[in-house]
Amino acid sequence: MSGAAAMSTFRERFGGPADSSALVSLINVAFRPEQIAIEGDRIDAEKLQPLFSTGKFLLLEDEEGLAGCVYAEVRGIRGYLGLLSLRPALQGLGLGRRLMEFAEQYLVSAGCQAADLRTISARTDLVPMYEHLGYHTTGSAPMPAEIPLKIPCHFIHMSKHLRRFKPRNRPSSGE
Repeated sequence: MSGAAAMSTFRERFGGPADSSALVSLINVAFRPEQIAIEGDRIDAEKLQPLFSTGKFLLLEDEEGLAGCVYAEVRGIRGYLGLLSLRPALQGLGLGRRLMEFAEQYLVSAGCQAADLRTISARTDLVPMYEHLGYHTTGSAPMPAEIPLKIPCHFIHMSKHLRRFKPRNRPSSGE
């Protein structure tokens, strides 16, 4: 299947608590590469639930179900993006970019002027990927003591100025 044909078979929507089980599974599979540095799963249902109150999950689905997600949270004139996850077999097809654009459009529509994210230093592949999407490194921070580390690492903070997007058919936010 060509990249363009593959892209057209995906649907975007906002997620809710009913998507919890699928989200936990997808996020933990997608974040397995972090296990070189961090012990255990990335998230569980208990840690996921409060995120439905503080932000939105933007989902990408296909005929097999949940294909990808990203979490977006409005924090005044800045937004926060996290938990970008794709089914491993779908990585490298431009779907992460599509999810990030969906999330950035949501943040712009909510009045945000910039988006912030963080990654861990042990995932050296992620900084260049986010730089390719227009993000730049703004600093670093130590990992919280309660996160069980296998190797020394730290957070890398990145930001991007958001631009207005041309209107495009998007699912409603349910608000």
